[in-house]
Amino acid sequence: MEQKWPQEIWLVRHGQSAGNVARELAEASAGHHIDIADRDVDVPLSELGERQSQALGSWFAAMPPDQRPTVVLHSPYVRAAETANILMQRLDRDALVVQSDERLREKEFGILDRLTTYGIAHHHPELYEQRQHVGKFYFRPPGGESWCDVILRLRSVVDTLEREFCRERVLIVAHQVTVNCFRYLFERLDEKTILDFDRAGDVPNCSVTSYSFDPALGKHGDLALRLVNFVAPLEASGTPVTAGKDLPSAPKA
Repeated sequence: MEQKWPQEIWLVRHGQSAGNVARELAEASAGHHIDIADRDVDVPLSELGERQSQALGSWFAAMPPDQRPTVVLHSPYVRAAETANILMQRLDRDALVVQSDERLREKEFGILDRLTTYGIAHHHPELYEQRQHVGKFYFRPPGGESWCDVILRLRSVVDTLEREFCRERVLIVAHQVTVNCFRYLFERLDEKTILDFDRAGDVPNCSVTSYSFDPALGKHGDLALRLVNFVAPLEASGTPVTAGKDLPSAPKA
């Protein structure tokens, strides 16, 4: 039997960012705009986000050497790249294959970028209504992406995992929607199921969702889900767990 998958895959959402903090403040005050000047790609980790990344790095470092990641793929967005760099400080970086991959970037929000839920309803009521009707899975804001668009680009990442990193142990550091869309692909979910997961709660910062290759699954082996939004490394170190959305905002479908 020819194995096509990596041996292990860890999906990690970046640590808390300055954008997460700014968004929570704007939402709490019922503001329309998120007060941050950086482009979404340039938003850095908060001080807490750095601590969360360090706590998770310690968890990976505590693994036996033959169980640690051998490959690190990360979004080029600053908050994800910083998280990946902090994680790798606790690992043998020279032994890792490290790649920044733009396909792992967060969902693009286009015209709705840096608007709160209140701001979307106030400034773009027709888009707010359309999104409520269509649902976030298929709704594409002007200049932005739908979840389907994200899934389409991640399908090529899956091809890369199978072609270049078969039998490797791959750590992917990305964003909330990216993590959920990978789950859609790896677990062969449908629209309702993945949106039910999303509606139940945001993906915590520096949480881990993981898969292991199981040769007993399917005809040629498959990925088996092991961890979902795992935050025990943060809790064990006394580091606060946060689950704020990324910078742009939109209401739940």
